[in-house]
Amino acid sequence: MLPPPNPERNVYFGAVHVHTSYSFDAFTNGTKTTPADAYAWAQGKAITSSGTGPELKIVTPLDFYAVADHAEYMGVFNQMANPDSPLSKLPLAKRVTSTDGNTAMQAFGEVLRDVSAGKRDPALSDPAISRSVWAEIVKAADANYQPGKFTTFAAFEWTSNPDKRNLHRVVVFRDTAKLPDLVMSSFDSDKPEDLWKWMDLQRSKGSTLLAIPHNGNASDGRMFELVKADGKPIDAAYSRTRAMNEPLYEISQIKGTSETFPTLSPKDEFAGFEQWDYTLSADAERPTRHRGSFARQALLDGLSLQMQEKGNPFKYGFIGDTDTHNAAASNEEFNYTGKFVSENDAKLRLNGLKGQPPAQVQQIREFSSGGLAGVWAKENTREAIFDAMMRKETFGTSGPMIKVRFFGGWDFNAADVKRPDFVKAGYGRGVSMGSDLKSATGKAPSFIVTAIKDPRSGNLDRIQIIKGWVDAKGKQHEKIYDAVWSGDRKPGKDGMLPPVGNTVDIAKGDYTNSIGAPDLATVWTDPDFDPSVSAFYYSRVIEIPTPRWSTRDAARLGVPIPKGLPAAIQERAWTSPIWYRSGK
Repeated sequence: MLPPPNPERNVYFGAVHVHTSYSFDAFTNGTKTTPADAYAWAQGKAITSSGTGPELKIVTPLDFYAVADHAEYMGVFNQMANPDSPLSKLPLAKRVTSTDGNTAMQAFGEVLRDVSAGKRDPALSDPAISRSVWAEIVKAADANYQPGKFTTFAAFEWTSNPDKRNLHRVVVFRDTAKLPDLVMSSFDSDKPEDLWKWMDLQRSKGSTLLAIPHNGNASDGRMFELVKADGKPIDAAYSRTRAMNEPLYEISQIKGTSETFPTLSPKDEFAGFEQWDYTLSADAERPTRHRGSFARQALLDGLSLQMQEKGNPFKYGFIGDTDTHNAAASNEEFNYTGKFVSENDAKLRLNGLKGQPPAQVQQIREFSSGGLAGVWAKENTREAIFDAMMRKETFGTSGPMIKVRFFGGWDFNAADVKRPDFVKAGYGRGVSMGSDLKSATGKAPSFIVTAIKDPRSGNLDRIQIIKGWVDAKGKQHEKIYDAVWSGDRKPGKDGMLPPVGNTVDIAKGDYTNSIGAPDLATVWTDPDFDPSVSAFYYSRVIEIPTPRWSTRDAARLGVPIPKGLPAAIQERAWTSPIWYRSGK
């Protein structure tokens, strides 16, 4: 029997971007895990390491999880290990199933290049296998769904990657009552507009689903470009369709964080966090454009398009996620097991496979630990969590289970955040993260923001409010406000808050929570509010410095930290924005 729903909503942590051996790239890199393994891991059980390193086990189990294997060649590569399958006789099969990790890795690189070039190998396309595997993925999701305790979803990844520019989307279904027998792949079309048409077709057949784009940082400006796939400018119809299909954006995962970039936000001292500055390939190619690749700029561009009466296609809420290719989300920095199988061995994730090109090794060193999705929902069920995603009452973290709440309104005051029923005040007199502020009252908007640290991670340094707006002349602006912070620090003459300090012991790969605060809360009122200007606001919670996974590995192995990697990072959480629209 389900516990009664909580009208003030509970926080649930999870991931919906998880790959197993049914993804061509995961299998090629040695993964032997299945969807059943993935769900076991998320619930705290030890699973196979696929032959490299120790068993995989999360320390703090998750509340929800979804396997989202690639639609492209779904389950087909596994048959290369089946001697009774014709696929095992292909020349590629010998390399894919090689016991030499680097041989398999380079085979993966070649397949990815072909996928990026739109080359579909007919010998590798077997819809019958993909249908069967998709049915198995759904069956595993249903078998592990425990309403009230642990939620699973049917999901897949549409892997559009034209010319190595990442346009990937994870597609999540609300339930499994009405599902297609085969999902759409980028071989059917690599245009997002066609994916949205396919999603609409599924709705006409009874499905409820959403898509979540990710890794704009690897798109070279394509993820949030201001033109449609045909090169024509975005119009209102495009904006409506994109916003309806894509309520959320995955802001942080193993392949880096795509909130913003230092050259886009030069006044943001925290903009350089965990940047994985590559296009999506195994070739270590750098993007040439950052505009169009990051979420904050997209939010600003959305406001600009709205001013031009073209709608707002980029009105995204945020989640974090993983993109593990080994069933285990690996969101715990102290328990990092990498993206691919070989990275479950600390020596291999720091030094690479024997014979692997140095540039590829560096790409892997620059992987982050997995991010995490936070959802505020009335109960732990498919319906409640999916609906929270649709209304964007979500937040993303870089991995820790930081609990953050964010409400916007017109009459919050300092006493509100001290009330034990501040959540009731938040919903009753304001709106939650992911919403629009109601009509202006002549006052400046105020925001209740609270955050509680993850018991297994660092204390909190500060909470910031990120504001973006477009002035009457069409010029875009952003500003970062320190809303509340730990300790008795005071901003300097330049308005900057001094650093919180750093307790990281590089030699030991450890730190202490002797600085920072276990929780922070405040009511913040916009000091620069102009009622004639539309704006967005989101909060960013920053932890104290803690050792990066690579620092912990180096300490355990007794070796120097490889060049080009930070010794410490400041993990964080990002809430979905709250929007204010002038003239409403």
